[in-house]
Amino acid sequence: MFGTGILKGLGVTLKEFIGTYIDDIRKIPSRYAGGRHELDQSQASAQTGLFTVQYPEERHKVAERFRYIPILIYDAETGEDRCTACGICAKVCPPQCIWIVRAKDEKGKPLTKPAEFYIDTTICMNCGFCAEFCPFDAIKMDHDYEIAAYQRMPGLIFDLQRLRVPTTYYARIRPTDWTAEEAAREAEKAAKAARAAGRPAPAAAAPAEDQPKR
Repeated sequence: MFGTGILKGLGVTLKEFIGTYIDDIRKIPSRYAGGRHELDQSQASAQTGLFTVQYPEERHKVAERFRYIPILIYDAETGEDRCTACGICAKVCPPQCIWIVRAKDEKGKPLTKPAEFYIDTTICMNCGFCAEFCPFDAIKMDHDYEIAAYQRMPGLIFDLQRLRVPTTYYARIRPTDWTAEEAAREAEKAAKAARAAGRPAPAAAAPAEDQPKR
């Protein structure tokens, strides 16, 4: 019969539309009542009917390995930057959006820390190469994707102060990576201490089978 497909499609739409209100009645508060700042996308499949995130009051929870603009890590206890201004991140960056100026002492001798660090977020392709190649785990990929600004200069040129975040922030947004990196860091310290004492280095712990690979 002509038009059967259209009627079936309208029937599916009507079913989902009605299911929205039925699902809201079963769950108090309603999904549209607000008050939830972050929604887990993996749980959305358990709901029926039409579903709309009430952005910006509500946001989808991003995956742990989600990457956006790079950030610079500093120790939360000492305030010391991990970045040594080696420049590797700037060299491997495909769009060349990173600029670094190394700090100097009063005699003009270079120091192992940045005096200036800039990232042009308008051309950053969020590839994560800078984080992958950093030998000091100083640069990581952030979860914050809301970086809109009225003007490109200077609103979207991130400087050192805007890029710096404590280790506690990184541990919160990427707990799996943080745990693995800290375990490797402690194992390296133990190996160095063993070599200094003339003892054989302790065997490294085998990685977990379910540990996601880079």
